[in-house]
Amino acid sequence: MAKAAPLSPLAPKSYVDCPPIEGVRFATAEAGIRYKGRTDVMLALLDKGTQVAGVFTKSKCPSAPVDWCRSKLKGGKARALVVNSGNANAFTGKNGVASTKQTAQIASKATGATAGEIFLASTGVIGEPLDATKFEGVLDKLVKKAAPEGILEAARAIMTTDTFPKVATATCEIGGVSVTINGMAKGAGMIAPDMATMLSFVFTDAPIAASALQALLSKSVMGSFNSITVDSDTSTSDTLMLFATGAAAKRGCPKIATATDRRLVAFKKALDALLLDLAHQVVRDGEGCRKFVEIRVEGAASAAAAKKIGLSIANSPLVKTAIAGEDANWGRVVAAVGKAGEKADRDKLAIWFGDFRVANKGLRDLSYDEAKVSAYMKGEKIDMRVNVGVGKASWTVWTCDLTKEYVAINGDYRS
Repeated sequence: MAKAAPLSPLAPKSYVDCPPIEGVRFATAEAGIRYKGRTDVMLALLDKGTQVAGVFTKSKCPSAPVDWCRSKLKGGKARALVVNSGNANAFTGKNGVASTKQTAQIASKATGATAGEIFLASTGVIGEPLDATKFEGVLDKLVKKAAPEGILEAARAIMTTDTFPKVATATCEIGGVSVTINGMAKGAGMIAPDMATMLSFVFTDAPIAASALQALLSKSVMGSFNSITVDSDTSTSDTLMLFATGAAAKRGCPKIATATDRRLVAFKKALDALLLDLAHQVVRDGEGCRKFVEIRVEGAASAAAAKKIGLSIANSPLVKTAIAGEDANWGRVVAAVGKAGEKADRDKLAIWFGDFRVANKGLRDLSYDEAKVSAYMKGEKIDMRVNVGVGKASWTVWTCDLTKEYVAINGDYRS
């Protein structure tokens, strides 16, 4: 295995304390799937009655676990989640299908749940068969030792090139009763989500029906996971799942049947904030990154156009390397706006780095001070704002810089 990358300089100084959620228990183990000397399997046990929703990669080459989860999601119920790192079980043909089925059967036997209530996810190398027999015996042990407090270790077990585990928590009220939302994510490279991130799992004790959860989740990812990029590559394994145990109903929390229920206002805000937090952590762990970059596009013809322009800027290797070099090269931003294929007025275009307007009305800003802008570019967080001058719509996307370390990490990935 390639040497682990050093901790991202943008990593959190400490991890949030995620309070246990009734109805959810975690356990991890070393199954030797690819890595040695580290955990690579995570099991989440869910109480009977847990509702589930999910969004998955739109890649035309999805992994076998993605296909499995999609087929089981229709049932709306979940009892267990099994996740492994080191092998994506993607592009593995009939063997991959058989492996997911065998893994679910092993998990079913260990947990007592039906295979239709077992959800699977895998992350790691693409194209290598996943030996499901490695789960034999391991899942039985995990069932016995699963505990409510294990979300941080669970997040650590699903890491690949990540340099830190990603967790988040939020609380809110539904009908005057407090509910909790906890989440974990993994991802550092192959990040240009087209639904979610590589892998993310969110848990709540709120009593919300699966159909309502699905509507909430599908909408929430648009402004969070679907608005980040590290390297413009969408994974075959993108999976985001939301599990609701409903345990808060015992404390008087009303049961929610539809996503339009007015009592969900606070829950929606909390879910949006939690997913955005996790999405930002993914960007802050971008392979080899040194800068966290926020790009806000304004004055666009539509929100969709603003997003497309924003991602064109965020995915530009020239823009990203300029940021790595601490160079406010607005010429590269102009080029990225122009290639997006959306309406933009060259002679009204304005660009800011932080509070410094570097270009205005199609020209370098007359007040541009290179020394001040250069000093700003040395910071860890870079805010960019671009007004394309054709409308009133806006969108924000997040990315990171592109460094030599990114090439080194990915050049050595299968070594």
